Amino acid sequence: MQMKKRASLFSTVMQAPETEPQEAELVQDSAPIREIVETGSITVSKEGRLIHCLTIIGQIEGHYILPAQNKTTKYEHVIPQLVAIEESSEIEGLLLILNTVGGDIEAGLAIAELISGMQTPTVSLVLGGGHSIGVPLAVAARESFIVPSATMTIHPVRMNGLVLGVPQTFSYFQKMQERIVDFVARNSNMPPERFRKYMLATGELATDVGTVLEGRQAVEAGMIDHLGSLSDALGRLFSMMTETGNAEIDPGGEANGCTKQQK
Repeated sequence: MQMKKRASLFSTVMQAPETEPQEAELVQDSAPIREIVETGSITVSKEGRLIHCLTIIGQIEGHYILPAQNKTTKYEHVIPQLVAIEESSEIEGLLLILNTVGGDIEAGLAIAELISGMQTPTVSLVLGGGHSIGVPLAVAARESFIVPSATMTIHPVRMNGLVLGVPQTFSYFQKMQERIVDFVARNSNMPPERFRKYMLATGELATDVGTVLEGRQAVEAGMIDHLGSLSDALGRLFSMMTETGNAEIDPGGEANGCTKQQK
């Protein structure tokens, strides 16, 4: 019995080097999966062209860590990715997929401003919902898409915790709301007056102030550019990448970057 055990152990040790390449290959194959699990993003290649897919999901976390049971998007994870994408010579486009309930205003606006200022072609796609501060994130991309079944909620600014009942507090709320209104107006086809009307509507929500827009309504209101699906968003992104590539090799010899399209 001991001889059999020793023989079995010896054969296992001898076979170990042969299985190591297989294990290494398995780890290498799982790298994209690990990237999705850890960061909620992935870089994919099609016909030799790289695009980065970034998801904005759950609640956008601010300066305080949310409970573990909450699905969150952390700005300290997203911001470095956006910088890396913008500076990368290999990644040619960014696909932003949103399914968010909103969250911290300053964190959301910080991410939205970075996306809005990128020269890399950007396309956003709203799935499920793009509520609250998810609205500026959706319109921050150069072109935006929404599926017919998705919804977007526009409502006034809210604050948790201690609130002082003084005029300065109301003034602070108004200024914060105007930052959101101004950003959406600059990055979409929705006039600021219309956005304020939706934001302060009282007949739409039973226990709240604001408006819920379905996919087609968001497009008709001028907030989102197109009604479409993943294939539509990807198709437009690759078209923008091609246009950018043609501009970079303009025979005029000028350094032509891809600037944000005026909507």
